[in-house]
Amino acid sequence: MTTALPSRIYPVVDAAHWVGSLGQAGARLIQLRLKDMADDDLRRAVREGIRLARAHDVCLVLNDYWRMAIEEGVDFIHLGQEDLDTADLPAIRAAGLKLGVSTHSDAELDRALSVAPDYVALGPVWPTKLKKMPWGPQGTEKLSVWKRRIGDIPLVAIGGITLARAPQCIAAGADCVSAVSDFIRMPDPQAQVRAWLAATDHVVRV
Repeated sequence: MTTALPSRIYPVVDAAHWVGSLGQAGARLIQLRLKDMADDDLRRAVREGIRLARAHDVCLVLNDYWRMAIEEGVDFIHLGQEDLDTADLPAIRAAGLKLGVSTHSDAELDRALSVAPDYVALGPVWPTKLKKMPWGPQGTEKLSVWKRRIGDIPLVAIGGITLARAPQCIAAGADCVSAVSDFIRMPDPQAQVRAWLAATDHVVRV
């Protein structure tokens, strides 16, 4: 049975120390997205992320590295569509990890639903400069469509989302809103977390 996510906001961070910093500010769901690291450095970063997550009551999501997530006991693993080609989903489930999956099209949503995810992410909702995407902006209307299709499975909106745009995503059907730049690239990331929490707390779905 799918359960709700622990927060309406979902920062994505590129270093373990952010888990402690943003967790201290009230973020309860944080993705650790680590790139281009040697295996030993990667493992140290994951272990530090887990330590800080437990210290600050954060549900930690690890992006991509499903084997390490199993070995180190991370709460969640997030997989892109290409990761589904190679990930050992039975092993992930047997280890008790929860699973989030990225989607960008109807075909990808069908595939994601076939593996019984614990959340589905849709993006990019707006244009994003963070990484080059082959898909155009989905728009908030697609969030409404996706939510009707997936029912009780939590829906995460990502891509070009800012503090001002976050409530629109919740109102359209998203259960949770995610961003990278609008948290860790801000002058005061902790204040940004608190602002996002306040902005999304009482939004009612249309």
